[in-house]
Amino acid sequence: MNRRFFVSDCEGPISINDNAFELSSYFIEDGEKFFEIISKYDDILVEVVKRQGYNAGGTLKFILPFLKAYGATNDNIKSFSQENVLLIPGALDTLQYIYNLMPSFIVSTSYQQYIHALCDSTGFPYENTYSTQLDIDKYNLSSKEKNRLMEIKEEIIDNPEFENLDRIFWEELPKMSIGRIIKDVNPIGGEGKKNALKDIISKFQFNTSDLAYVGDSITDLQPLKFAFEKGGLAISFNGNEYAVKEAEVVIMADNTLIISIIVDLFNKAGRTGVLEFINAFIDDPQLALFNYPVDPQLTLKFPSMSNSKIRIVDSDNLDELLEESLKYRKKVRGDIIGGLG
Repeated sequence: MNRRFFVSDCEGPISINDNAFELSSYFIEDGEKFFEIISKYDDILVEVVKRQGYNAGGTLKFILPFLKAYGATNDNIKSFSQENVLLIPGALDTLQYIYNLMPSFIVSTSYQQYIHALCDSTGFPYENTYSTQLDIDKYNLSSKEKNRLMEIKEEIIDNPEFENLDRIFWEELPKMSIGRIIKDVNPIGGEGKKNALKDIISKFQFNTSDLAYVGDSITDLQPLKFAFEKGGLAISFNGNEYAVKEAEVVIMADNTLIISIIVDLFNKAGRTGVLEFINAFIDDPQLALFNYPVDPQLTLKFPSMSNSKIRIVDSDNLDELLEESLKYRKKVRGDIIGGLG
């Protein structure tokens, strides 16, 4: 008997938050602009430069010396995260429904403080999560380095060119004592998420083809590709261009109910059954829900969630889906967070 299992990214498919962006905005002066610059730099390192050994999600370690300089601690990061968890509509029901349906996991680039807060908020077991481990308190920061970091932050905002950022993050910061935090912290993004999937598969002896993975951003490239290539289900939920290009199934919705429906079908009928359902759903959503073995409780809820769209990606519709998915993304998460990689 198949033991199908579900793995989801956190920010995007489950929560509206971009916790690292929000922490930067809260602690750092001009933090929103600062974070956007670093995030774009991270994207370039992954997609353009393709720097060897570098994984998507590096933004979360690059911002750490600056968060430290502006007063971030383990306790106030935890408190801020607990006070600011904001779920996608329907996500609490979806998490609980799927967790009761099959083995379920969250693999997130977010700091563990935020994932702890999300688990406290939703009741999802923290032991079924993977996230970026951070102990910011163990790093000392001299007043001299603190002042220099504040100067560097201004230099980054004034001159966000790639060459300037490269000099700062690969030449200047490594020479500072606080630079050790960048070396030590290992964001769970890209290959890190793929390795988390392999760990789950090994630990619970799952078949890779029984995986349903949901992601939405550049940190999900490798796990989405892994799921697709291994015969599992690779789903983009309100994804940006990076996620849509690697997914087989694209969901665009302002509620997660459609994720519940697709994963329920995946559990019963596998990838082939899901793809057949999607083709039928495009022609007539209500008839498809009636003709396929969707949980009746989910079917009853669907009319109020008819804003949902779901498509199978191919070369003919890719450009259209890229544009439409980004519109949904920004509608649900806002222009700034929706525009981040």
